[in-house]
Amino acid sequence: MIEVCERCLTWIKPSFLWMMYRSGWSRKEGQERVLAVEISRAGFDWALGHACLSAYHPDVHAGRDGWREALRGTPARVQWDPERDWRLRPLPWRALQLGLSGEAVRRYAEEWLVSVVDVTGLAHAVQERVRAGDEAGARELLPEERVYVPEGGLPASLVG
Repeated sequence: MIEVCERCLTWIKPSFLWMMYRSGWSRKEGQERVLAVEISRAGFDWALGHACLSAYHPDVHAGRDGWREALRGTPARVQWDPERDWRLRPLPWRALQLGLSGEAVRRYAEEWLVSVVDVTGLAHAVQERVRAGDEAGARELLPEERVYVPEGGLPASLVG
């Protein structure tokens, strides 16, 4: 069993290009390594099913107090950030970021983890092609990403 900081969040960022934007192609201080972490579908679905939006949305939540209570009572939170293109420019749709705390972090580390791969070299190789203006070459290196739909669909409470 691992010891978990109950107030800390571990973030899962499923979009490679969003992560490249966030980490500056794995060159920002303190973000010089990018890891591709594979977890089980059952684990990811569990986290989504036990999540709350990280921000209040009046069209989703009955009120701020209810949202705050839900946020405190869930081990996961969902944040939607603009997806990025191969040049890291924002796109008109959003990428999911999934924050884990407490029980979700324990499950992540002890049950859901399938593999961890250092993709820092890949980040640098893609960036080199982007700098050269080689869109086809950059796209060729990008990991395959597909739209993810949880079994049973995305809970309405997570669409903000």
